[in-house]
Amino acid sequence: MSSNKKKAKMIAAINERGCLLVYPLENRKEPASLWSELYPRTKMRWEWDQDGDNRVAELWVLREELSRSEEVVYAKWFRNRATFFSKEVFVHLLAWLGSSQGRVNLPRSSQEALDSFLQDSPQSTKIIKENLGWQGKMMESHYNRAMKPLWNYLFLVGYGEVQDSSFPSLNMAATQNLFEDLWLESQELDAASAESFLRKKLGPDNLFFKYAQKLVKT
Repeated sequence: MSSNKKKAKMIAAINERGCLLVYPLENRKEPASLWSELYPRTKMRWEWDQDGDNRVAELWVLREELSRSEEVVYAKWFRNRATFFSKEVFVHLLAWLGSSQGRVNLPRSSQEALDSFLQDSPQSTKIIKENLGWQGKMMESHYNRAMKPLWNYLFLVGYGEVQDSSFPSLNMAATQNLFEDLWLESQELDAASAESFLRKKLGPDNLFFKYAQKLVKT
């Protein structure tokens, strides 16, 4: 299957399922992943050496390309894992979580980071740390604590990668900037109707739904 056909299949799967991880968690069936959609009868092995499965690395490359397509939405969401959303599900999650409607009280450091992204998006990990003065190992835990609520409540989305160090770094953007149309659309939805849609689309026992439910209650 060609790269373009795989990407088309990935987009179709995301839109059908509403929400998918990139890789499975310990090869479990749930929550569903792009790997299991592309290779439903194949266990994934993490070995990246010459004897490893090159489909693992190939999927990581396709993930990067798909995150820049703006046809679907990419974020470090479910348990801080690489997660794709259909735009429809993403809009309803924004409304249910209250992110676009001012119902989320962010810690001061998280708000500081978000303000920087709102002024300039996208930014890489290296750039945002420089802009906020959070460089160095001593600030790593501070940075991670500040970023976690921004990912959990979908204030941020991923948008490709940039080579700004020895390894590629995720480019991050304020959702309000990159997907302004979705942000505004979500403001027109009330939390109850958003929850009802997600419960029907994902299912009440779906692990993505339960994760969002937990976030709403915290």
